[in-house]
Amino acid sequence: MPPWHNLLPALFRLPSEVHLFKEKDVEKIAISASDQSLEAQVEPRFGRAPYFLLVNPETMEFEAVANRQNLQAAQGAGIQAAALVARHRPAALLTGFCGPKAYQTLTAADIPVFLGVTGSVRQAVQQYRAGRLTPSQAPNAPGHW
Repeated sequence: MPPWHNLLPALFRLPSEVHLFKEKDVEKIAISASDQSLEAQVEPRFGRAPYFLLVNPETMEFEAVANRQNLQAAQGAGIQAAALVARHRPAALLTGFCGPKAYQTLTAADIPVFLGVTGSVRQAVQQYRAGRLTPSQAPNAPGHW
């Protein structure tokens, strides 16, 4: 096990009064995005994505979550971005590329990761809803990419 593995439980601890993501019968998915709209392109670099859009695939309603703190991070951007996404408890993550530490953090939080996703956020959600995307079994980028 990597030395940071012991920190995972602390990364996902939330105050009991905070209800961030899954509401009753509402599923949302997270998508790495270049901007704050459904027409934005899927950002290929997960850890350096400017935004994560949390989208309800049924209604297309969404919330944009900024990832500013990781855009210029010297290291650890992937793990920190994964912790940010995991705090919102999405049903899945759609992105282009994801490194091994971020991938392990997401899968440890029981978030299926769909890699190699391209096009607009809207197109990605449509592909997800149509069942044309397959969950990844491994990361597809080296660390510090």
